[in-house]
This record gives sequence, structure tokens and C-alpha cells, in this order.
Amino acid sequence: MEDGGGSCSGIQTVCSAGPRTPNPDLKKLLVFKVYKRRWFVLLLVCLLNCSNATIWLTFAPVADQSAQYLSVTLEEINWLSLVYMVVAIPLSFGTTWMLDTFGLRITLILGSWLNMFGALVRFCGTPPGQSYSMQYAVVMLGQTLGALAQPLIIFTPTKLAALWFPDHQRATANMIASMSNPLGILLANIISPFVAKTSAQIPTLLVAYAVPTCIICFLATVGIRSSAPPMPPSASAESSGSEPFVQGLKLLLKNKAYLVLLLCFARSGVAVFTCFSTLLEQILCVQGYANDFAGLCGALFIVFGVVGAGALGLYVDKTKKFIEATKINMSFSALACIAFSVVSLVPHQKAAVAAVCSLLGLFGFAIFPVVMELSVECSVSCRRGHVGRTRLHIGVLLQQVQSVLYIILLQALTKPLADSPLSTCGDDILSWRVPMMVLAGLCTLFTCTFVIFFDTPYRRLEAEERAMYGTKQSNGSAPAEQASSEEA
Repeated sequence: MEDGGGSCSGIQTVCSAGPRTPNPDLKKLLVFKVYKRRWFVLLLVCLLNCSNATIWLTFAPVADQSAQYLSVTLEEINWLSLVYMVVAIPLSFGTTWMLDTFGLRITLILGSWLNMFGALVRFCGTPPGQSYSMQYAVVMLGQTLGALAQPLIIFTPTKLAALWFPDHQRATANMIASMSNPLGILLANIISPFVAKTSAQIPTLLVAYAVPTCIICFLATVGIRSSAPPMPPSASAESSGSEPFVQGLKLLLKNKAYLVLLLCFARSGVAVFTCFSTLLEQILCVQGYANDFAGLCGALFIVFGVVGAGALGLYVDKTKKFIEATKINMSFSALACIAFSVVSLVPHQKAAVAAVCSLLGLFGFAIFPVVMELSVECSVSCRRGHVGRTRLHIGVLLQQVQSVLYIILLQALTKPLADSPLSTCGDDILSWRVPMMVLAGLCTLFTCTFVIFFDTPYRRLEAEERAMYGTKQSNGSAPAEQASSEEA
């Protein structure tokens, strides 16, 4: 029920078995409530994620033009994207501390200001006539400011869904907020090649990305009035604090399911996505594919990913089959990655390349929000009812490290080509045959590992069920003892 209506109730409980009928005594203790303003907060989180993603990937779809305008190499252009991952590694811990200490409102407002300043610095640092070395340094400074904003923004979808949305809308809200980042990448793949057809148009491209950041910063500053609603929407929201980091880290290191999810998805999911988004134009141009076509492939990758994520988010919201959905989609995304490693090396196959990019997005992107929810389900503390934010510390840290290492590794495995008659690249013509095969092999390896070894109970759903239906002792065991055993 919206604004003024509420239903069901709950208390912080232990994870023991319970009866299947609502406990009338528990209903009197707490009334849960949802508010219409949650959709406005969700909209702002989406706009911030989208804008920050366009800042991140501004130069990748027009790498050759950017390198020519700034008089640097393609490797240096790649570092304008890599700086996002490098900065996120040390900041991932501090960002989650900010979310728990200062709340969602302060974190989002700070992220919006950093995002705006980053975009403005990039534009102000690229006027014609300035020295090339200074131009690149100023652009890198702007990218770094945007990178500082990224952890403040990308951590928020799960926190927002937990604090503002009821249990039957959490996965959907998380999906919408999470997919706004790929939507920004989609816009970058479309706008950058369309605006910057020549190197002289790079400043125009930068101002096109700077204007929206100013509007979004204003909306966030004046529009976000509180970090959480006056009354919680669910039992887990009522007890959504974090355990201390060291304690949470110890629990996660003992959690086999979480470690398998983290290692496999960070390597086969996030790293592949980052490499694909950053290097797509450089891979395709060797076989004669133009920047416009590479941008189209990137757009198809995102569009089909958003469609798949929307459908899958609604499905798992209704069925709660997180594990089955993740395993099936990861398997198909591994097959799509193998197919891309083959067709991207063949000229005059636009239809095949576009189709494979679409399938890679459809199956690979669709599991992003589902995996985020699954990480909560397998790592939540049943005894305290906490949705431990420590998993986000470790998750983002490993994802960013793997992404940086993958891109550096793939670049190192390339070989210069003496001549490529079909190439639409600039002066640097590289063979991507070996890097693509290595990437496909790694993706397949970790997908197989996940499918075989991952299994977990849904701890948060169990905790909320106990809050709704009460608890029941079985075989003379005390509930506290059962909780201790399950958490261990």
C-alpha cells in the first residue's frame, strides 16, 4: 500500500523453522509501509549511474579520434577508462563506510557533485591551442574525479532497494538501478561516434556529456531529503545495518557459496563486460568495421542486456529462483563469449557480429542484478538479520582488480600487424586473435566452476519468513542454537 497504507509486520528473529500461519502477536509489534517518493529516489540513482557511465566510456568508442586529438597512444586512451577501476579499488571500503555512517542521501549528493566537476574539468581542459601534454593531464584529472564518484554511486542500488522497497519489489528496483549504468554505456556507444566523427569534435563531445551532469547534480542536491523512509518497508529494512568489517570479513571467508559466487562472477562476468566495453572498437576496426558499427554493437549489447535483465528481474521477483536463473544465463553467456572470440576476427560478417553481441548482452547482462541479490541471500547474517555490506567491499574490490588485470593482460597479448588492408584503425594495427581466445577460455572455466560448485540457502528470505510467520522449536533445540549452527 502506498503512503499511508501498510501491511504485514515483523521483528528481528532467528533462522529456525516456523509455522506457516501468521503469528497475530507479531503483527501488533511493527507495521511496514512503502512511500511513493521511493520512485523519485530510484530515478535519481538511475540518472547518476547513467551519467557516470557515460563519463567512464566517453573515449572508448572513439579511441582513434581521441588519441589523435590528445596526441597520445591508444594504450594511454585506454587508461582514461582504466582509471575508474584503479580508483575504485582503494575507495570501495570507504564508500560502504560512508553509506552506513552518513546514509544514502549524503553519499549520493557527494557523488553527484564529483561527477559534475569531473565532466566540467574534462571540457575546460581541452580548448584548442593548449599544449597536448596539458590536455591529456587535465582530461585524466576529470576522469579521476568521475572515478571518485563511481563507488559512491554504484554501491547504492542494493542499499536503496533494501531501505525503500518491499520484498516483492526489491529485485525489480535493484534491476532498474543497476541497469541504468549499462544504459549510460549504451548512450556513450551511440553518442560518441555520432558526435565525434573527427578528432576536432572531441570538445563538442565533452560538453554534450557535461550538461546533463549539472542538471542531475541540482536534482540530487535539492530533491533527496532523507536517506531512508520514516517507516521501513520490510523486516530486513528494519534491521539493515552492517556488521563490523573485520567480523564480516571473517564470516565471508568461511562462506563457501559467497566465495564461489564472488570469484566466478567477478572473473567471467564483470571482467568480460569491462573488456568488451573498453576494447570493442579496437578489436573490430582491425577487420574493417567502422566506429559507427562498433558503437551499434555496443548499443545492441546493452539494449538486449537491459531487456534480459528486466525480464529476469521480474521472473526472480515472483519465483525466487536466483540460483537456477544465474547458472543458466552464465552458461549461455559463456557460449556467446566463445562465439564472439571467433566472429570478431572474421571480416565482412556484420550480421554475425551484431547477433553475437546481442546474445552476449541478453544472457550476460541479465544476471547482473540477480547476482547482486543472490550475494545478499547467501551472505546475510541470519542471527542478526543484517544485510552485511562487507560483501560489497570485497566484491567490488575483486571485480575492479580483475578488470584492470584483464585489460592489461589482453593488451599485452596483442601483436602488431605489419599490414591489414581492411583496417579502419589509426596508426596502431594489432592482432586480437590470442587475447580473444584467452578471454573466452577464462570465461568458460569460471562459468563451469560456478555451475558445478555453487549452492546456497536463501538466508534473507528465510529471515523475513520467520519475521512474518514467527518461530517454532523443533526436536527440543533452542532457536538461538539453530541460528548459530546455520550461520556457522
